[in-house]
Amino acid sequence: MAHKIECNFCGSDRCEERKIEYLYSHKGKYLLVPNTPVEICLNCGMIYYDAAVLKEIEHHFFAIQHKTEKPDRYIEMPEKAYA
Repeated sequence: MAHKIECNFCGSDRCEERKIEYLYSHKGKYLLVPNTPVEICLNCGMIYYDAAVLKEIEHHFFAIQHKTEKPDRYIEMPEKAYA
């Protein structure tokens, strides 16, 4: 992400590029993507994703689901209902 952005939520122009873990989900299936580049507003914490990055993540998700690509690894994810 080469350009500076202005936060759509608070209007601040104090944003910083970082890398986070992104959890892609589709119809009850998930793909955890570490080191996903984002821009984060330093004023309010709003996170901005580059459309090309999200498209690439989506591509990998469906390739893994259709078994044309292998994930780097599998992890277990516990579930606990809120009640």
